[in-house]
Amino acid sequence: MQMVLDYRLRGKLKEIFLVRFAYENWRKPDKLVWELAEAASYETYKKHMTTIYAQFSQADLEGCPDLDLQGKGPGKFNILRDWLKEKKYVEWHQSSLLATNHSLNRFELRSPVNSDSPLYIERAPLEADCYQEILKPGALIRIKAPEKMGKTSLLRKILLYAEGSGSRTVYLNLREAEGAVFSSLDKFLRWFCANVSRELGIQPLLDDYWAEELYGSMISCKTYFQDYLLRNLEGSLTLGLDNVDRVFEYLEIAQDFLPMLRSWHEEAHSQESWQQFRLAIAHATEIYIDIDANQSPFNVGWPVQLTGFNFEQVKTLANAYGLDWTTAADLHNAKLLVDMLAGHPYLVKLALNALVHQEMTLEALLEEAPTQGGIYGDHLRGHWDNLQRQPDLAAAMKQVAMADRGVQLGPTQAYKLDSMGLVKLQGDEVAPSCELYRQYFRARL
Repeated sequence: MQMVLDYRLRGKLKEIFLVRFAYENWRKPDKLVWELAEAASYETYKKHMTTIYAQFSQADLEGCPDLDLQGKGPGKFNILRDWLKEKKYVEWHQSSLLATNHSLNRFELRSPVNSDSPLYIERAPLEADCYQEILKPGALIRIKAPEKMGKTSLLRKILLYAEGSGSRTVYLNLREAEGAVFSSLDKFLRWFCANVSRELGIQPLLDDYWAEELYGSMISCKTYFQDYLLRNLEGSLTLGLDNVDRVFEYLEIAQDFLPMLRSWHEEAHSQESWQQFRLAIAHATEIYIDIDANQSPFNVGWPVQLTGFNFEQVKTLANAYGLDWTTAADLHNAKLLVDMLAGHPYLVKLALNALVHQEMTLEALLEEAPTQGGIYGDHLRGHWDNLQRQPDLAAAMKQVAMADRGVQLGPTQAYKLDSMGLVKLQGDEVAPSCELYRQYFRARL
């Protein structure tokens, strides 16, 4: 049907084309097909076919270049059939897949990429290292990266691999917890245990193992995992905790919950039951609250620092969108794009989506990128609005954007800007996380 629209076939021309080029009629002679097409006569059918060939030969419609309208006999049909089959159908099939899978709205672009999606770009050997690590007894993997860098997608790939290796898995997003859950350590830990139970399909029996007044909430939580959950599972339990930095906002909870995770990891050195517990956590920022280094879970286990895509990874993603950067000009502009965005996965996907579906050129995209009217306008205005509500952060970001090198900020300001993905930490200094943010905020703050 797409061919009918592209080559302006209407009425009887449309009907005859669909019948003549149907797969089951390819080998049939015209004298058999005209009746199937319900043409008034064979001569009428032939006239309609001549018009169809003329439509498909038009250069302005990117028609078949080998179609000779002056030729005689059945050759025109074979030439057009083969061209449609080998060229146009392939192009249509690819574009339809692209439209189905990659014409993404803003919500879908912001969402984690499924592990089996062609839009998931591996950062070898990172995934393979994580797969190997998560199978170790008492494993702890720490994934750190700013917002929308792929933490959740990687975390879910790790869980999927662990599940394929025989482990029971649970994904828990701390952002899904209501604010009231963080009113006390006991309430938070009960929420934590109940939701892990629910994900495992195990009835939560908190009251049977909980004795806050006698032993405290942390011991009760540990007992619940050790004596109930782990004991009632065959094999290991792999827990993926996403957005762990949510607890950073609640000092009293963080100062107990985070050391508890560290202690469970260390229990695997001496207790067989805790060797069956594997943990992968994802967080956006460095922890800025005061925790004893010997109790922090952020200096043990296997660290994973997600960075932006490199040029080859962006090219691979562009290919998944159907873009073929082969000319010297395309490659040059693509490198400028990667440099401007520092390979940030979300920002790169916005660019590729615009190139494919808004028919933009790379040159135009680069020129408009740091402006209000560019494809990043909504994204940049969102950051602008957040900064305007926090004047101290706006002043700090102005200082960072105006400087030609890294600057020093207070720990809290650096943490908050880092958590927003606006800056990157380089030792004690802070710099814009990409050139897009530097140019935008330098012009407006």
